[in-house]
Amino acid sequence: MKPVKVLTLSALVGSALVMGACGNNNADNGAGGNGEEGQDAQLQGQISIDGSSTVYPIAEAVAEEFMLEQPDVKVTVGLSGTGGGFEKFIAGETQMSNASRPIKDEEAQGLKDAGIDYTELQLAYDGLSVVVNKENEWVDQLTIDELKKLWLDNGKTKKWSDIREGWPAEEIKFYSPGTDSGTFDYFDEVILDGGQIDKSATLSEDDNVLVQGVTGDKNSIGYFGYAYYLENKDNLKVVPIVNGEGKAVTPDAETIKSGEYEPLSRPLYTYVSNSAVKEDEAVKAYTQFTLENAAALAEDVGYVALPEEEYTKQLETIEGLK
Repeated sequence: MKPVKVLTLSALVGSALVMGACGNNNADNGAGGNGEEGQDAQLQGQISIDGSSTVYPIAEAVAEEFMLEQPDVKVTVGLSGTGGGFEKFIAGETQMSNASRPIKDEEAQGLKDAGIDYTELQLAYDGLSVVVNKENEWVDQLTIDELKKLWLDNGKTKKWSDIREGWPAEEIKFYSPGTDSGTFDYFDEVILDGGQIDKSATLSEDDNVLVQGVTGDKNSIGYFGYAYYLENKDNLKVVPIVNGEGKAVTPDAETIKSGEYEPLSRPLYTYVSNSAVKEDEAVKAYTQFTLENAAALAEDVGYVALPEEEYTKQLETIEGLK
């Protein structure tokens, strides 16, 4: 899904971004070189990235801006889901892997077995958003227990009246990210508790399918990353979630960053091959460019930036891989 603002990011970020990118793309000294020769140097190569559809809007924005500065570097970004991305990362098909959850033990072991050392980088915060059809007038908020009651399979067809007294006796239609999605994994961890999702749910790695499903049926419910809700907010109704303090909270930049929107707030990640950073100047420059501009680009596509010092620490880590 392509954010509508991506193509105007240069104007928004300004000349500081451009100068930062040029300064970091130094073919002789590596990204971050300070010499005038290095600032004018152009890189060449191909960078392949895959993974989370939730992280995709940020990754796509970064790729487009980077290729404006380095037109001889081709960056491709796929969205096969967090799990699918890690499979390609382990197979050596990509240099970076986007994820909407931390890497699993078995995935880390797969990388170890393949001889691939990696670095985990946080890009932004997301608030997993629960949405219903715009014509749904009865769902005003949901507790965690009601979310469990909704989504956990009980072998029966569920109606809204089964969830709360007074709600209509209409069958609920469920739309969920697919099982390769880090968003599914996160929802499974905090809501399903490892249980079986309702067997009637439509699962898809493509968030567009989920949006279309919820917008097309009055009795539907779904969930996905905050950016996809923002892009479709005129056609969807986001549901406030009751947090641990008993307060019904709607996801927005402030509640996600503060952690008030819990337990559905989470960080978003990218994982980069250490050897690719060390051996390929284009990968190193791209990784640094990502961290230098993630705050502005993430907020432009609907996510919440980390504190500036977190990006600085991670830049130092990448620089230390030389």
